[in-house]
Amino acid sequence: MKECNGEGEVPYCVSCAVFRFPVFSTAMSTAVMNRGLDRILLIQQYKRKDYILLAGYVNKGENAEAALIREVKEEAGLEVIAYEYMRSQYFAPSNTLMLNYISVADTEDLSAMSDELDHAAWFTLDEAADAILPGSLAESFLLTIIDKLRQGRALEDFTAVVRSF
Repeated sequence: MKECNGEGEVPYCVSCAVFRFPVFSTAMSTAVMNRGLDRILLIQQYKRKDYILLAGYVNKGENAEAALIREVKEEAGLEVIAYEYMRSQYFAPSNTLMLNYISVADTEDLSAMSDELDHAAWFTLDEAADAILPGSLAESFLLTIIDKLRQGRALEDFTAVVRSF
């Protein structure tokens, strides 16, 4: 470990004379909303009964926004018409930096949903808050988004864009 110009103590290779910054995965998660911004899509995957937000890893060479659009299309069969970054959090169990977004789908039609999902359903804001996996990172993201939606002012530009579609 060696001090690195204000970065704090960072692993350092003496023989290479190079700092070795930590490596981790990057993923995005999104609360997919309907056009009315009054319903949220929650999913079930991997034979688990818990509802979570739609999420996926960012591929090499891909930005998080492209991953969001790709994952929503691949998994739920929905086109994203608007999105806004909310916040991030490191998720230690999978060594992943999670980037959270709110997004809006063009339709609520789930007939093109892929086999990657066991189940998907639209929930009201209150239903979603009750259904999401308790104590999870998904719950933390979802409750933050619901709070911002209810405040209204925090997403004025976003809602104006959605209303224009």
